[in-house]
Amino acid sequence: MASSESLSFQEFYPRYLHDHRQRGTRILHFIGTSLFLLALVLTLVLRQPWLILAGVMAAYGFAWVGHFFVEHNRPATFQHPWLSLRGDFKLYFDLWRGRERFGPVNS
Repeated sequence: MASSESLSFQEFYPRYLHDHRQRGTRILHFIGTSLFLLALVLTLVLRQPWLILAGVMAAYGFAWVGHFFVEHNRPATFQHPWLSLRGDFKLYFDLWRGRERFGPVNS
């Protein structure tokens, strides 16, 4: 895979999907991202900035459990943090819209 500086999202996303094939991984990512978005809303409503940290911890915690214990791979966050974050949100909203399945996904 190309370096972060030269890697486009279009090049990165197929690999991202490959690393998120298992149903359990997708469910854990979905839960973590949902908790992050809930924490974001609560941060704004309650004006409690620490809730953002809790949301980030929930999102990464659930995602990393999926990678280490379900997929048995290393999260892309370690090499491509911004592309990975974009991939997380794309997959999340594609799951909501039915453009992606919860899995398992063949690839």
